[in-house]
Order: sequence, then C-alpha cells, then structure tokens
Amino acid sequence: MAVTSVRLQTEIENPLENLSKKLDRSKNYLINQAIKEFLERSAIDEQRWAETIEAIDSVKSGKSVDEQSVNNWLDSWGTKNELDPPKT
Repeated sequence: MAVTSVRLQTEIENPLENLSKKLDRSKNYLINQAIKEFLERSAIDEQRWAETIEAIDSVKSGKSVDEQSVNNWLDSWGTKNELDPPKT
C-alpha cells in the first residue's frame, strides 16, 4: 500500500474528523472510500462519453432506428406479444 500525504482545507478537515468519530472509522478509511467512489464515477463518465461518441458516429453514418419502430417496441413491453428490439 502506498502512502500519500494530503493537506485538507479546514472546511473539509473538521467535518471529516466529526464523521470519522461518528462512524468509528479512521479518516484514512473515509478518504480512501471517497477517492474510490470518485474514481468509479469517473470511469462510468468516461464509458458514457465513449458510448455517446459511438452513437453520434452511428447516426452520422446513417445507422439509426426510426422513432415509430422504437415506440412500437416499447409499447409491446410486458405484453404477450412483446416485439423484438428494432434493428438498424
């Protein structure tokens, strides 16, 4: 495990100290959890951005599904005659 020194602003340090005591967890644990969550969210954001770019490129190249096909498919969800997803 690596050691990193961090200087916390007072408006972060005081609530962190209070939360640490309240949860009976170390500040180190809470900081690690916060960073872990931030990194996970960042990875999700990156994935969403990549998917958005892919979708834009797909539309630009003419690969799309018309609105009515999508609406018909969605309207069929949960019915006995549920349709297969529309294809490009």
